[in-house]
Amino acid sequence: MSEVLQPDLCVIGAGSAGLSVAAIAASFGVPVVLIERARMGGECLNTGCVPSKALIAAGERRHAAEAAAAFGALPPLLLPSADFSHVRDHIRSVIAAIALNDSQERYTAMGVMVLRDSARFTDAQTVEAGSRTIRARRFVIATGSQPAVPRIPGLEAVPYLTNETIFDVAERPARLVVIGGGPVGVEIAQAFHRLGTPVIIVEAEPRLLPRDDPELAGVVERTLMREGISLRLGMAIERAEMRNGNVALILSRDGREESLEGSHLLVATGRRSVVDDLGLEAAGILHDRTGITVDRGLRTTNRRVYAIGDVAGGLAAAFRFTHAASHQAGLVIRNALFRLPVRVDDAPMPRVTYTDPELASVGLSEEDVRAKRRSFRILRWTFAENDRAQAERETAGLVKAIVTPRGRILGCGIAGARAGELITPWTLAIAKGLKVQDLAALVVPYPTFSEVTKRAAVEFIRPAAQSAWARRAINLVRRLG
Repeated sequence: MSEVLQPDLCVIGAGSAGLSVAAIAASFGVPVVLIERARMGGECLNTGCVPSKALIAAGERRHAAEAAAAFGALPPLLLPSADFSHVRDHIRSVIAAIALNDSQERYTAMGVMVLRDSARFTDAQTVEAGSRTIRARRFVIATGSQPAVPRIPGLEAVPYLTNETIFDVAERPARLVVIGGGPVGVEIAQAFHRLGTPVIIVEAEPRLLPRDDPELAGVVERTLMREGISLRLGMAIERAEMRNGNVALILSRDGREESLEGSHLLVATGRRSVVDDLGLEAAGILHDRTGITVDRGLRTTNRRVYAIGDVAGGLAAAFRFTHAASHQAGLVIRNALFRLPVRVDDAPMPRVTYTDPELASVGLSEEDVRAKRRSFRILRWTFAENDRAQAERETAGLVKAIVTPRGRILGCGIAGARAGELITPWTLAIAKGLKVQDLAALVVPYPTFSEVTKRAAVEFIRPAAQSAWARRAINLVRRLG
């Protein structure tokens, strides 16, 4: 006979979203069962955010050595290719250091019952995991996502990498072909190129990062080209095949075909929610190609069950970031434990692509605002006009803010050095309803990159300073002595 557990919360999936729910609930003394069939920490720790940033950091260090001559710090260097076995060890050591925070032992010490097994709903209020039956008051599905592999003829017959396998590469690829010019594709492409591997990116859209503001994405695209990464944009992939021991892609555009080869192929064409083998039908939980159907409070079509993180579909599918998963965990706790109303789209959600230069944004883009037919102003300030950027030779990029005629901030995008950090004051301003005039009044230290925020904000008040009314006021005060 199976053991029956009756906790307040049963969380399925120990990635960023599930771990956050379990930790918060346990801190309130709530009985929690956490079920995970694979590695604790999920995609972010093991095959996503953490290893990719460790890889990017390795590439940045080598690139910095190459650029040192421009500062007079070192003579011009011809660096050998990176030692990929050491790069792999570096990535693994970073994962191991952070894994302690996500470990089964740590969560058990918090009071969470951790079950290392597969979970499956047997009815609307019951889950089975191995020899245990869980009848919880509320369930949270946080099973995350996995690489989405496109239907390309011949792809199944050639070896290819995804973000789940790329970080285990221990020898330098002679040539890496990347399918997909989105954030994952361009981040990994630039890192490998900086580590000495020739890289080609193939993207069906006519530009890289097609979901981002084209003006800002163009900054990244020009940098990648300047560094020597080859781009094949606006091209369809007709088929994949093996040729002389290499993987070959046959591309087409406007009726003309082109063939390219690489020693390694990376497929980086997005992700799909993990919903298989969960018994969702037995629980009355609907899902579609975007993930599990949820309302604005992250409830599924079964009122006892929530879905958060990458597995949540519909409106929530737009927020597939680790920080969004942690935020959603807090929303579920508020609603499930305290019955407080929550909305998944209430908080502005920043996003960052960790190329060099970085690309970050929050709120509405210029395209979004134009589609809504709203009155707006665009405020820009370039990194080339920032003294710290000049000192560090990080002058590519700009801040681009979208505001109403009265100064309410609708959105902001930044392409440039430290953009992921610089987007935070704009996120706070939108969340708290601050106006761009408030950012213009900030005192920021000199010389810092933070000045690009202030200078962009000051652009809002520049027309007023140059108005005839302002000049008359100054003249009046002058006459008064």
